[in-house]
Amino acid sequence: MVSDAYPRPFDERRQAGLERGGVLGLDPLLLGAALGLIGFSLFTLKAVTGGDVPHDPYFYVVRQAIYGVLGVALMLAIARVDYSRFRELRVGLYTAMMGSIILVLLLGQATRGSRRWIELPFFTFQPSELGKVLLITALAGFAIDRGRRVNERQQTARLMLMGFVPALIVFLQPDLGTAVTYVVITLAILFVVGVRWTHFALLGALLAVAVTAVLAIAPAVGHPVLKGYQQERLTSFLNPSSDPRDATYQIDQSLIAIGSGGKVGRGADSTQTENGFVPDRTTDFIFSVVGERFGFVGAAFVLSLYALLIWRALRIMTLSKNLYGSLIAGAIAAMFMCQVLVNIGVAIGIMPVTGIPLPLMSFGGSSVVVTLMAVGLLQSIYVQARLTSKSRADLLR
Repeated sequence: MVSDAYPRPFDERRQAGLERGGVLGLDPLLLGAALGLIGFSLFTLKAVTGGDVPHDPYFYVVRQAIYGVLGVALMLAIARVDYSRFRELRVGLYTAMMGSIILVLLLGQATRGSRRWIELPFFTFQPSELGKVLLITALAGFAIDRGRRVNERQQTARLMLMGFVPALIVFLQPDLGTAVTYVVITLAILFVVGVRWTHFALLGALLAVAVTAVLAIAPAVGHPVLKGYQQERLTSFLNPSSDPRDATYQIDQSLIAIGSGGKVGRGADSTQTENGFVPDRTTDFIFSVVGERFGFVGAAFVLSLYALLIWRALRIMTLSKNLYGSLIAGAIAAMFMCQVLVNIGVAIGIMPVTGIPLPLMSFGGSSVVVTLMAVGLLQSIYVQARLTSKSRADLLR
């Protein structure tokens, strides 16, 4: 198992360098990709929601812009902090994550059979979204810390338990999409920290048994784990035309919308998303709006921004000054890839409907703000790597 020396103190010299660097010290490509996605989200929401709220055509746009400004402010603030400090707070961060996702089961607002949100005076907060960033920073710290105290098998088991328990709690809300993201984050940290392939093989076998038990064995013996609509969502994508008025309605309408977009889109003549045939068009199925309204060109533009975002995350993982930063960057890259692949996969009918937002494109405060906080962590790792490299170069002169 890979180990990492405890990070050096954030000394005055590097603090002064960071303050002089300001925004200019950030990764411009990563920043451009994030701002580009937010900007295109506002453009898309304006195009499709102008008539949704009477007497307020900018309802969604204004709120998304506020979420974006708040998220960018947090991103810049986090970028100015040495991310290694979060390692010292790993116990508190993990406790906060567990407490918030348990609290939502007790006090959360129920919507469409799910209890995922806490209603605040000016904001509807989804703790499981913030839990993604908290899980990444905490679990990465535990991955390094426990490597010195226990053997490899024990470390793998403990990290799996620490990642899968919150995933199970989120699943019970129920929120399958976010639970899957928690699992992916945990697996990414295990991979980057150097867990043996045999452990992954055993984990894969256990997951296969669990899925079989949930989808086949439990219903057969009269004790289903999933609700009826959840099981339909997980299986209906295999035959999208089997129940076009119920179980497969969302997928069918999304495919019609994307297919009708052609090369350059239908613009204002978009009927599927404009007239509300595609459900959740501002959140889970916003890619359907992009496909119909802007066509292949618009979809390719969005995908290119995501490719740039993920590439920079992976690049920053290799530039990090220590293993802790590499773990964080690798987990964030995996989180982005999971959300993009699943969300777009649902929209084009190759994935089951799970309710994962498209990062920085889907409407929603918690998702936008937390995603930009994750970008801020990446920027912090990038800034610290540059400062460390500059300090070494100065010493060699």
